[in-house]
Amino acid sequence: MPPVNHFKRALQAGQAQIGLWSTLPSPYVSELIAGAGFDWVLLDTEHTPTDVPQMLQQLQAVVAARPRKGLGCSHAVVRPAWNDKVLIKRYLDIGAQTLLLPFVQNADEARAAVEAVRYAPQGLRGMGGSMRASNFGRDADYVAKAADEICLLVQVETGEALDNLEAIASVDGIDGVFIGPADLSASLGYPGNAGHPDMEATIDRALVTIRACGKAPGILAVNPDRAQACLDKGALFVAVGMDMLLLRQSADALALRFKRPGDAAVSASMY
Repeated sequence: MPPVNHFKRALQAGQAQIGLWSTLPSPYVSELIAGAGFDWVLLDTEHTPTDVPQMLQQLQAVVAARPRKGLGCSHAVVRPAWNDKVLIKRYLDIGAQTLLLPFVQNADEARAAVEAVRYAPQGLRGMGGSMRASNFGRDADYVAKAADEICLLVQVETGEALDNLEAIASVDGIDGVFIGPADLSASLGYPGNAGHPDMEATIDRALVTIRACGKAPGILAVNPDRAQACLDKGALFVAVGMDMLLLRQSADALALRFKRPGDAAVSASMY
């Protein structure tokens, strides 16, 4: 049997999952943050130099993490660089059980993603033989049971995708829909300003729509008040921080504390 995907089970039960977004492509970092106590960790390949062999090491590091007393280890959510059946196959074969696919624009692209994570006759995932996901061929039930433990999340991050939100969220096999605040705000005319009141209202409506379609809504919100507001609107998987941002902010603050009076202030971007 494939390992039970407790993250997927929690979303199905309507239990909010708090996560950390990770863009530092290092197994050492992955192991460190996986022991912090977050329900899930997003391991990114879309905006990082991570490739498939590196991701294998990061997945192994997440499993190896030792959580603080009383807390569980984080579940790894892998974001491939694109909604591409070849990339999806490779990440599933190395053992990823939850995928977040970027830039899904319509129901047809969502259905293609579902097909990519399922074996024939329900899908078109290629048979990999003795790969890590099946414990190198030792799990005789893997092919029959894999789809039950794969959690498929898709990103809505343009005006076009937002117009198709209900259709995307209604596709059978999609477990959750993530609203990409940065790209969506740029698409709607608010580049770099996802916190604009109009954008927040738009995102709030989208979260409610996703939940009404019976799927789990997700978001990245590094502002604690905004993260709580999204949870209050029904978001079920919320990343409340980013490892690179936490490191940068701490480093900048420490440097600024000891800078000479009159030195230029440290600038900051949205993330």
